[in-house]
Amino acid sequence: MFLKSFRGAIALFCVSLLLTVGITACSGASVKSAKVDTSSAVVNLPSAPSPGKALEDIMQRGEVKIAVPDDFPPFGSIGADMSVRGYDVDVASQVAQAMGVKLDLVPVIGNYRIPFLQTNRVDMVISSLGKNKDREKIISFSIPYAPFYSGIYGGDALTVKSYADLQGKTLGVAQGSLEDLELAKNLTEGNVQNVTVKRFANNSLTASALISGQVELIATGNVVANKLMRDNPDQRIKNQFVMKNSPCYVGLRKGDTNLQAKVNEILRNMRQDGELDKLAKQWFGEPLGDLPTA
Repeated sequence: MFLKSFRGAIALFCVSLLLTVGITACSGASVKSAKVDTSSAVVNLPSAPSPGKALEDIMQRGEVKIAVPDDFPPFGSIGADMSVRGYDVDVASQVAQAMGVKLDLVPVIGNYRIPFLQTNRVDMVISSLGKNKDREKIISFSIPYAPFYSGIYGGDALTVKSYADLQGKTLGVAQGSLEDLELAKNLTEGNVQNVTVKRFANNSLTASALISGQVELIATGNVVANKLMRDNPDQRIKNQFVMKNSPCYVGLRKGDTNLQAKVNEILRNMRQDGELDKLAKQWFGEPLGDLPTA
């Protein structure tokens, strides 16, 4: 029985990886990927909770396991005291507090957010997770809890107004990110040739690649780019064009409808009482703004 469950978990892991990065494999762009540490991707897989029983299981054990980023400031990064901190971390803390249970933070890099959820390493993902059709096939989502849009960024000496203008350019992106998927899709659909895409393990390395001159442009989110521009004013970085508006959602397993309803209730209360707006001002330097209702 254990072997069967283990094989099932491995199968889910592989399917999720394919759905996460499979679109990029069809890209006509040349690909240079940074090495990703997979040493802890699948270890000691927990048994799967009964379908629809996730909330009950959490309440019984008195603890919720939430995946958060540790490489994506200001959503989540390692602080001076070596603890993970950021907007997503604070939201996770508020969710656990509202549920009345202890919080077990599980730092996860972008590529493994969905696999960790599907293999029951975590109960939910609060890690700047965007929603798309491929992801909706395999996991469920909460209502939005953070504003976010993806764009192409580079020096103001460049003029890049569309995907077609990327021809002949070298572009950096975080491997497996929503920007990676969106970029690959549009380069393929638009038959845009002669684009060198360098994929890095996380957003920090992607941003560093732009500053160091390894790439001319990067595809990333507005929050990451805003911090990059504030920290490096001499680089004269600007948004070349917006790729996609993509608010952040909490990721949950399919069938966990009771947990989904509970998380939505908590997030609605946080919006109404101003807690999300307070966190947005603290971590993003701007108000929460308008978010979609679903």
